[in-house]
Amino acid sequence: MKSNTQHIRLIGLILGMVLVFTSLVTIAQKGIAFGQDFTGGYVTVIDVPKSVTVDEMQLKLHQLGVESARIDLQMDGSWRIFQIPSSTNDLKVKEWISELNSQWHVTVLDASYLGAQVGDELIEQGGLAGLFALLSVLLYLACRFEWRLAVSASIALFHDVVITLGLFSATQVEFDLTVLAALLAIIGYSLNDSIVVGDRVRELLFEERYKQAPVAKVIDQAIKDSLSRTLITSLTTLATVLSIWWLAGAGLSSFAMALCCGIAVGTLSSLAISATLPQFMGLSYNNYRKEESEATKKQLAEP
Repeated sequence: MKSNTQHIRLIGLILGMVLVFTSLVTIAQKGIAFGQDFTGGYVTVIDVPKSVTVDEMQLKLHQLGVESARIDLQMDGSWRIFQIPSSTNDLKVKEWISELNSQWHVTVLDASYLGAQVGDELIEQGGLAGLFALLSVLLYLACRFEWRLAVSASIALFHDVVITLGLFSATQVEFDLTVLAALLAIIGYSLNDSIVVGDRVRELLFEERYKQAPVAKVIDQAIKDSLSRTLITSLTTLATVLSIWWLAGAGLSSFAMALCCGIAVGTLSSLAISATLPQFMGLSYNNYRKEESEATKKQLAEP
């Protein structure tokens, strides 16, 4: 008979699979809204003295000839208008800002331009950084764990990254360098919880009372032993990230958003994916017998 913990783990596993599938579909349909860091373009941040809705701002800019612009109302009440280089130039940007100022008396808070060549370099360097991080993690897992636990932890990392990307695709929040940094942090954070649970599973498998026990029972006990630590760590980290999201302003909002999503799904994956999949892969004490016997032989061979 399955325990309540096993039922919860299975529900979490199914939920994770549904979220990954939904995220992949969303990314395929809507894509990811890469920010100025990667695409290059013109970014203008303005403050409008009167209350304006998003539709009114879009209509006004359209009347001024601003086409294909991404408009965002930031947390501080200012407006961020992003235009890719192929849709405008310096002269056009100055013209619509001047016209808008004459009609609404706006204040320009920031105006910047990043060339597409720099954006291409950032895409390449960011991709290499992400690939290096994943390869380093996979190498560590291959050396640290029995392959079933290692594969499960790797799948959990894929789960966390894909769902976070799916959230940015669904909301069309700009994906910039701060979000990339958040993704790299999510990889390390989620891996930490998976390692704690995986280590506890291995320790219990070596205990005499669990050598003949079903692996599902061992995994349940490992989760119970590490649950308080996992929840305390996740909640305290989440409280810090929420403070950044609330108080740090628009510049770090996407960074905090990515971390909040990563912490939530990372906790789910550590408990419901990286700990549950080994059960279906046939993990048992017999997988560690060879490791144990080789360690014993090595100790006996030492002078």
